[in-house]
Amino acid sequence: MIQQHKLEPELVKVYAVDFCGTKTLRDAGREQVENFVSATGRLPNCAALCRPILASRTIGAVLVGSALCLPTSVPNFNGLLRENIRLARRTASFSSRAIDLLASITKEFQFSFKAGELQVINGSWYVTHTGLLRLARRKRCRGIHVEAIDSLCDSGANRFVFKATVFPSKGSSGFVGYGDADPSNVSSLVRGAEMRIAETRAVNRALRKAYGIGICSVEEIGTIPNPGEKFPPQSANGNGLGTGPKVRDRLCQIIRRHKLDPELVKAYAVDFCGTRTLREASREQVENFVEQLADRATKDRDTLLSQLSRYAQPKQEGAA
Repeated sequence: MIQQHKLEPELVKVYAVDFCGTKTLRDAGREQVENFVSATGRLPNCAALCRPILASRTIGAVLVGSALCLPTSVPNFNGLLRENIRLARRTASFSSRAIDLLASITKEFQFSFKAGELQVINGSWYVTHTGLLRLARRKRCRGIHVEAIDSLCDSGANRFVFKATVFPSKGSSGFVGYGDADPSNVSSLVRGAEMRIAETRAVNRALRKAYGIGICSVEEIGTIPNPGEKFPPQSANGNGLGTGPKVRDRLCQIIRRHKLDPELVKAYAVDFCGTRTLREASREQVENFVEQLADRATKDRDTLLSQLSRYAQPKQEGAA
């Protein structure tokens, strides 16, 4: 059959393994192999059907009656999965459950860790903007429309909200995703680029909806703790805003909700705690500050803004 229809032996072997439902062709019984040869040879237009399948290195073809049904497949799945696991283990450790999830997303979406399409953070997988755009290209996405939501944007405070609509096919009505960014929910490394971050987050979310991707994109998450962050992770003596993510998260929520300047809030926090730096403040001092800030922002925001503005004056005088 291979010679008659001019098929590639190695690809036929891959197809046969999947048809027999075994790990290797050696594990298949004689009857399974005979059924594969017999069933495939009886298909009408065998060459016309098999050549495009095998040429694309499709895995997972099954026979239903006299028709050939093809589920979503991955080129060289095992090789890509092994490479993803090998490279990911160089940067972090992860559980067997994480490996199972990696196998699933590798098979369905063909994401490559080596190509920068996947990242692992704290044992969890994240897809990147690069990976989502390449997937859209492979799936022949018809278009992506992005627009700013002006009523929710404040350019003076670097707060932006975007809406993205992805059209995966010609007749699609579109999948919508929203993305927001401001100084309190982006890394210090990209401060000043909040508008672009918001746009990227919106596009990522819309693409994930369009193609059914359950894992989050790395650009959608807020800050990843690192030494350069303005609100540092827990220090060696257990002090600072890093003493607990709940305290830090609540502070970020207050800043976003009441549209406060993160840098001025930090300066106010240092002054409130009576320490030289925020790292030197105890957990109790920081919690008291957050409680007081929330209360003042809710009851008398104008007075709070007036007080915060005082912390900007020394910087302006020094610059002059």
